[in-house]
Amino acid sequence: MVSTMRALKAHVRGGRLLLDEPTDLPNGEVVELVPLDEVLASGGDYLDAEERERLHASIDRGLADVHAGRTTDARQVMDELRARASGR
Repeated sequence: MVSTMRALKAHVRGGRLLLDEPTDLPNGEVVELVPLDEVLASGGDYLDAEERERLHASIDRGLADVHAGRTTDARQVMDELRARASGR
């Protein structure tokens, strides 16, 4: 099962991180925390120039596919994947 990732908001109190809301993460789960200022200062991600160039090229190819009509409905893809997973 794939879960969706959502940001958890926390504040520092007495040198400890305190979540602002409950979480359903299991006990013992390890999470990596990065200060938001650090993420924003690096452009919102940790891509180097070559990785960013490849990402932008991939996005451009995807947009060209959309404009040329080379797309498949997501529901159709999901139905095919479910059928394949169930052995149909």
